[in-house]
Amino acid sequence: MGNKKETILIVEDEQLLLDVLSRRMEKENYNVLTAVDGEDGINKIIKDKPDMVLLDMVLPKLDGYDVLQEIKEKGLDIPVIIVSNSGQPVDIKKCFELGALDYLIKTEFEPEEVVEKVNYYFLVKKSKLCDKPGVKKIMLIEDDKFLRDLCVKNLIQEGFCVEVALEGAEGFRKIETKKPDLVLLDVVMPGMNGFAVLEKIRAHKDGAVAKTPVIMLSNLGQDSDVEKAKKLGASDYMVKANFSTDDIVEKIRDHLGK
Repeated sequence: MGNKKETILIVEDEQLLLDVLSRRMEKENYNVLTAVDGEDGINKIIKDKPDMVLLDMVLPKLDGYDVLQEIKEKGLDIPVIIVSNSGQPVDIKKCFELGALDYLIKTEFEPEEVVEKVNYYFLVKKSKLCDKPGVKKIMLIEDDKFLRDLCVKNLIQEGFCVEVALEGAEGFRKIETKKPDLVLLDVVMPGMNGFAVLEKIRAHKDGAVAKTPVIMLSNLGQDSDVEKAKKLGASDYMVKANFSTDDIVEKIRDHLGK
């Protein structure tokens, strides 16, 4: 990850998870700080100004909400990824309202996915594209790591700001909060599949979300699947075996130009 070693603060009272995440972050060449309660966590955030915080929600002394509130009140520009046991929509919504960058549910992720989220964030940040006015934001929802990595790098090279989600429910949450200019949506994913995500997008009460262009990416090329996507309101449908990442970029430009 570049020449500068970014510093990650992990605020987690579950020692086994703390150790696992610490080792994986160090393996990726990050500096790692740790805290096992919210009070120590906020003190280290203020004193050490880490480049990112991985934050548990249920903590001794101060909970994750208190830490997020403190970060917000002090105007600290530090990205926070929540790592929580709770998958309740109300908890997730509250965390995003308090400024969380992302939200991971402990029972639904592997440590490698946390590492990938962190790496993606710094890759996109270093491109500085998301800070530039007029740059289009693309949401990529794809569970295939190889294709996901390829798309992210190519989209950044082509001048797009990229947001990434690894599965459907997470992707839909991000569409609601980030409001991308276009969505690249895999069809076959664990949990909520692409068709279900598309249906929720088109039925959304926010018209800006409901009208977001959605390009489906799929291994399924049957006419019935293409027809289903069109009926649900897909802007386009691309069969993975038949396209390159350059083709994806071309499709994106076509739809954003409309």
